[in-house]
Amino acid sequence: MPTHFHAIVWIDHSQAKTFHVGLSGDDEMILHPRLPTRHLHHKANSIGSGHAGFDKEFFGQVLNTISDAGEILIIGPAGAKTELAKYLREQHSTIGDRIVAVEAAGHPSDPEIVAYARKYFKIAPARVAGPNQR
Repeated sequence: MPTHFHAIVWIDHSQAKTFHVGLSGDDEMILHPRLPTRHLHHKANSIGSGHAGFDKEFFGQVLNTISDAGEILIIGPAGAKTELAKYLREQHSTIGDRIVAVEAAGHPSDPEIVAYARKYFKIAPARVAGPNQR
């Protein structure tokens, strides 16, 4: 996978999509947690929030796909985006320091995620060389 300076991560508790965005094009990686999503029920007078904790192995996989990025944008519809940012900042501060923003986003398509990153990082779309160009 080529190294790009900018990376965007779209994440929720069931999957993560990471894109490296640069002048030469885009790379995509889709990851899924090892453990299936669990629904916990919070009962009155019980200890705990009733929410399943994040999967450290899943976050580690995401970390591996963005570790070479110079700037990282994290987006997503729920709390997983902030949990990932917290994990990176606390457990891997050299990578966590490269997070430029954590923003809310629904469920955009892959091209919409890449377009969002290109707009955020102010990167022009990659040009495809024509038959007479190299």
